Amino acid sequence: MKNRFIPALLLAVAIMQAAEATDTTLPMSVRGVLDLRQIPHESLSVYVEDLGTGEPVVRWLEDLPRNPASTMKLLTTLVALDLLGPAYTWRTEVYALGDVDDGRLDGDLLIKGYGDPFLVIERVWQLLRRIRQTGIHDVAGDLLIDNSYFDVAEHDPAAFDGRPLRAYNVAPDALLMNFKVVRYWFEPDTEAHRVRVWLDPPLENIHVENRLVLAPGPCRGYQRGITMTVNDAINTVTFSGKFPESCHGYALDRTMLDHGEYAFGLFSSLWRESGGRFDGDWSRAAAPADMHPIVTFESLPLADLIARVNKHSNNVMARQVLYTVSAERLGVPGTEAGGRMVVRDWLAANGFEFDGLMFDNGTGLSRDARISAREFGSLLRYAWAQPYMPEYLASMPLSGLDGTLSDRFDDAELTGMAHLKTGSLDHVSAIAGFMQSRSGRRFAVVMLHNYQDIHRGSGDEAQTALLRWLYEQ
Repeated sequence: MKNRFIPALLLAVAIMQAAEATDTTLPMSVRGVLDLRQIPHESLSVYVEDLGTGEPVVRWLEDLPRNPASTMKLLTTLVALDLLGPAYTWRTEVYALGDVDDGRLDGDLLIKGYGDPFLVIERVWQLLRRIRQTGIHDVAGDLLIDNSYFDVAEHDPAAFDGRPLRAYNVAPDALLMNFKVVRYWFEPDTEAHRVRVWLDPPLENIHVENRLVLAPGPCRGYQRGITMTVNDAINTVTFSGKFPESCHGYALDRTMLDHGEYAFGLFSSLWRESGGRFDGDWSRAAAPADMHPIVTFESLPLADLIARVNKHSNNVMARQVLYTVSAERLGVPGTEAGGRMVVRDWLAANGFEFDGLMFDNGTGLSRDARISAREFGSLLRYAWAQPYMPEYLASMPLSGLDGTLSDRFDDAELTGMAHLKTGSLDHVSAIAGFMQSRSGRRFAVVMLHNYQDIHRGSGDEAQTALLRWLYEQ
């Protein structure tokens, strides 16, 4: 009993001390939301700064470290922009390990990844087209994969929330293709009284057992009544349950296979789809140091990719960025620990003293991540003064218009007035970014809320109240 009481007492003292040091209280509208929903004011931290004057506008428990959820991606992408530059690109190299005669490669094809976070299906298709342009039509050997640019520790995709098939739990990889995600499409065939299932991309090394039954009823229910079971040992996914015949179509995005198997399946399918021949297998191998690649495929620039990280809160892309700064600054291979070290050194080099920071994996998908609202505000102030500020600002969702804010803050007053990264976990609701008021004042805004069920809507209400108040300033 005594051991459990002491941490609670220390937390209460910290909250009281922080409240005493705060000379600006919460706006009345925010307090009204909290009181209406019976949420303690002490569960919230806010820091708002006028970027024109540098003066705080709202300070409330701003020095208390809180879980920021996905707003932590703003730190990861800021460090990457600062160290790598907005024009930084990743590369993917292809080696032909054999002679090419009349369009036939008499040997293996090796692909080496350097961590491109956005090697999606369309980009992989472009990569294969580049290979075809070198004169290779048929590959007689195997596909070899070199992913040694990153060293990823053993990863349990179920560790965070027990949902190993969800895309947000995918581990990084130096040859990450299409986020390792498969979209399963379901469509009723009423004439045959069955449910049709197909895959996008159509990976040939995934086997589907369709046990779905078409049933009468409205198109609703969790996953539309679909139960998904995966047998990794034989790369088989089984679908069972009752699918409502009133559903015109339904899609599930889920992960499958390990990174190497996925890359092999995607390469095989797209290569044959483009008219080429490939009947080999795959294995891991190191790219030859004494040979030039036949293709060097450049990624989109960093400025474009951090917009995909922040606007859509893509976890594995954020992790790819973190591993990349590790490899670039500390040497190959890139690691998560190395990425944390780079971030720590960057903070120190720029005069940031963040005693409460717990960075973890750089995505905010963590129960342990912590940062204070004031610390976050100082990062935003720093970014505002940098030459790449427009790229950083544009990477964030625009209120009421796109990304995770496409259907939030979409009233006449707030639409388009704020660039804000959102963060949401169970019992965590957060925003951080920039806002312009009716009068033209610009603010750095941070709101971190940690409380039971705050993610279920009341956190959003408090955020809306704050932004509407700021709009009138």
